[in-house]
Amino acid sequence: MWAHAFGFTALPHLGGFFGWLLTRKEVPTWFENLKKPSWRPPNKMFPVAWTTLYTSMGYASYLVWKDLDGFNSNAVVPLGLYGAQLALNWTWTPIFFGAHKLKLALIDIVGLYGLVVATMYSWYPINKTATLLMVPYLAWLTLATSLTYCIWRDNPEQEKKKE
Repeated sequence: MWAHAFGFTALPHLGGFFGWLLTRKEVPTWFENLKKPSWRPPNKMFPVAWTTLYTSMGYASYLVWKDLDGFNSNAVVPLGLYGAQLALNWTWTPIFFGAHKLKLALIDIVGLYGLVVATMYSWYPINKTATLLMVPYLAWLTLATSLTYCIWRDNPEQEKKKE
Protein backbone atom coordinates (compact mmCIF):
# COMPACT_ATOMS: atom_id res chain seq x y z
CA MET A 1 0.00 0.00 0.00
CA TRP A 2 2.93 2.38 0.49
CA ALA A 3 3.37 2.50 -3.30
CA HIS A 4 -0.22 3.69 -3.68
CA ALA A 5 0.25 6.30 -0.96
CA PHE A 6 3.41 7.52 -2.67
CA GLY A 7 1.76 7.63 -6.11
CA PHE A 8 -1.28 9.57 -4.93
CA THR A 9 0.92 11.95 -2.94
CA ALA A 10 3.29 12.52 -5.87
CA LEU A 11 0.61 13.03 -8.54
CA PRO A 12 -0.22 16.71 -7.82
CA HIS A 13 3.48 17.55 -7.94
CA LEU A 14 3.61 16.64 -11.66
CA GLY A 15 1.55 19.67 -12.62
CA GLY A 16 3.41 21.74 -10.06
CA PHE A 17 6.72 20.83 -11.66
CA PHE A 18 5.55 21.81 -15.14
CA GLY A 19 4.11 25.00 -13.68
CA TRP A 20 7.49 25.78 -12.14
CA LEU A 21 9.18 25.25 -15.52
CA LEU A 22 6.84 27.84 -16.99
CA THR A 23 6.93 30.40 -14.17
CA ARG A 24 10.67 30.42 -13.54
CA LYS A 25 11.23 32.59 -16.63
CA GLU A 26 8.04 34.66 -16.35
CA VAL A 27 8.35 35.73 -12.69
CA PRO A 28 11.49 37.87 -12.98
CA THR A 29 10.33 39.47 -16.22
CA TRP A 30 6.58 39.74 -16.89
CA PHE A 31 5.22 39.10 -13.37
CA GLU A 32 7.53 41.57 -11.63
CA ASN A 33 6.25 44.33 -13.93
CA LEU A 34 2.61 43.84 -12.91
CA LYS A 35 0.88 45.97 -10.29
CA LYS A 36 0.34 43.76 -7.25
CA PRO A 37 -1.29 44.42 -3.88
CA SER A 38 0.96 45.28 -0.94
CA TRP A 39 -0.27 42.23 1.02
CA ARG A 40 1.05 39.78 -1.58
CA PRO A 41 3.32 37.11 -0.07
CA PRO A 42 6.95 37.17 -1.21
CA ASN A 43 7.75 35.10 -4.30
CA LYS A 44 9.87 32.64 -2.30
CA MET A 45 6.80 31.59 -0.28
CA PHE A 46 4.95 30.19 -3.29
CA PRO A 47 7.10 27.09 -3.99
CA VAL A 48 7.14 26.20 -0.28
CA ALA A 49 3.38 26.63 0.03
CA TRP A 50 2.57 24.68 -3.14
CA THR A 51 4.94 21.82 -2.26
CA THR A 52 3.23 21.48 1.11
CA LEU A 53 -0.27 21.82 -0.33
CA TYR A 54 0.32 19.36 -3.18
CA THR A 55 1.70 16.81 -0.74
CA SER A 56 -1.23 17.26 1.63
CA MET A 57 -3.94 17.08 -1.06
CA GLY A 58 -2.27 14.11 -2.72
CA TYR A 59 -2.12 12.15 0.53
CA ALA A 60 -5.71 13.14 1.28
CA SER A 61 -6.81 11.71 -2.08
CA TYR A 62 -5.03 8.48 -1.19
CA LEU A 63 -6.98 8.27 2.09
CA VAL A 64 -10.27 8.67 0.23
CA TRP A 65 -9.27 6.13 -2.43
CA LYS A 66 -8.26 3.65 0.29
CA ASP A 67 -11.47 4.12 2.27
CA LEU A 68 -13.52 3.61 -0.91
CA ASP A 69 -11.58 0.40 -1.68
CA GLY A 70 -10.08 1.79 -4.86
CA PHE A 71 -11.60 3.10 -8.05
CA ASN A 72 -15.19 1.90 -8.20
CA SER A 73 -18.68 3.33 -8.61
CA ASN A 74 -18.53 4.89 -5.13
CA ALA A 75 -15.33 6.73 -6.07
CA VAL A 76 -16.62 8.39 -9.25
CA VAL A 77 -17.92 11.59 -7.64
CA PRO A 78 -15.36 12.17 -4.84
CA LEU A 79 -12.30 11.28 -6.90
CA GLY A 80 -13.80 12.77 -10.08
CA LEU A 81 -14.22 16.11 -8.31
CA TYR A 82 -10.66 15.82 -7.02
CA GLY A 83 -9.36 15.12 -10.53
CA ALA A 84 -11.34 18.03 -11.97
CA GLN A 85 -10.01 20.48 -9.39
CA LEU A 86 -6.48 19.20 -9.96
CA ALA A 87 -6.89 19.80 -13.70
CA LEU A 88 -8.05 23.39 -13.09
CA ASN A 89 -5.20 23.86 -10.63
CA TRP A 90 -2.66 22.76 -13.21
CA THR A 91 -4.33 24.87 -15.92
CA TRP A 92 -4.14 28.14 -13.99
CA THR A 93 -0.35 28.52 -14.32
CA PRO A 94 -0.14 28.27 -18.13
CA ILE A 95 -3.14 30.59 -18.45
CA PHE A 96 -1.75 33.21 -16.06
CA PHE A 97 2.02 32.97 -16.56
CA GLY A 98 2.15 31.46 -20.04
CA ALA A 99 -0.66 33.18 -21.95
CA HIS A 100 -0.90 36.23 -19.64
CA LYS A 101 -4.70 35.90 -19.74
CA LEU A 102 -5.57 37.46 -16.39
CA LYS A 103 -9.36 37.36 -16.79
CA LEU A 104 -9.31 33.73 -17.91
CA ALA A 105 -6.99 32.88 -14.99
CA LEU A 106 -9.51 34.54 -12.65
CA ILE A 107 -12.36 32.50 -14.13
CA ASP A 108 -10.23 29.35 -13.78
CA ILE A 109 -9.37 29.95 -10.13
CA VAL A 110 -12.96 30.78 -9.18
CA GLY A 111 -14.02 27.49 -10.76
CA LEU A 112 -11.15 25.77 -8.97
CA TYR A 113 -12.30 27.19 -5.65
CA GLY A 114 -15.80 25.84 -6.20
CA LEU A 115 -14.48 22.41 -7.15
CA VAL A 116 -12.28 22.26 -4.04
CA VAL A 117 -15.29 23.09 -1.84
CA ALA A 118 -17.33 20.40 -3.65
CA THR A 119 -14.47 17.91 -3.28
CA MET A 120 -14.24 18.58 0.46
CA TYR A 121 -18.01 18.26 0.82
CA SER A 122 -17.98 14.90 -0.98
CA TRP A 123 -15.01 13.66 1.08
CA TYR A 124 -16.36 14.55 4.51
CA PRO A 125 -18.59 11.47 4.93
CA ILE A 126 -15.79 9.23 3.63
CA ASN A 127 -12.73 10.48 5.54
CA LYS A 128 -12.74 13.49 7.83
CA THR A 129 -8.93 13.54 8.04
CA ALA A 130 -8.70 13.82 4.24
CA THR A 131 -11.18 16.70 4.35
CA LEU A 132 -9.16 18.48 7.04
CA LEU A 133 -5.99 18.01 4.99
CA MET A 134 -7.66 20.12 2.29
CA VAL A 135 -8.38 23.08 4.62
CA PRO A 136 -4.94 24.73 4.18
CA TYR A 137 -5.33 24.36 0.42
CA LEU A 138 -8.70 26.12 0.52
CA ALA A 139 -7.21 28.86 2.71
CA TRP A 140 -4.34 29.36 0.26
CA LEU A 141 -6.78 29.39 -2.65
CA THR A 142 -8.70 32.15 -0.89
CA LEU A 143 -5.51 34.20 -0.91
CA ALA A 144 -4.60 33.17 -4.47
CA THR A 145 -8.09 33.99 -5.77
CA SER A 146 -7.99 37.42 -4.12
CA LEU A 147 -4.52 38.03 -5.52
CA THR A 148 -5.59 36.95 -9.01
CA TYR A 149 -8.59 39.26 -8.83
CA CYS A 150 -6.49 42.25 -7.72
CA ILE A 151 -3.87 41.64 -10.42
CA TRP A 152 -6.60 41.32 -13.08
CA ARG A 153 -8.33 44.48 -11.83
CA ASP A 154 -5.14 46.55 -11.63
CA ASN A 155 -3.46 45.46 -14.89
CA PRO A 156 -5.13 46.01 -18.26
CA GLU A 157 -5.25 42.78 -20.24
CA GLN A 158 -2.55 42.57 -22.88
CA GLU A 159 -1.89 39.86 -25.39
CA LYS A 160 1.39 38.03 -24.93
CA LYS A 161 3.83 39.34 -27.50
CA LYS A 162 4.89 36.92 -30.24
CA GLU A 163 8.58 36.17 -30.00
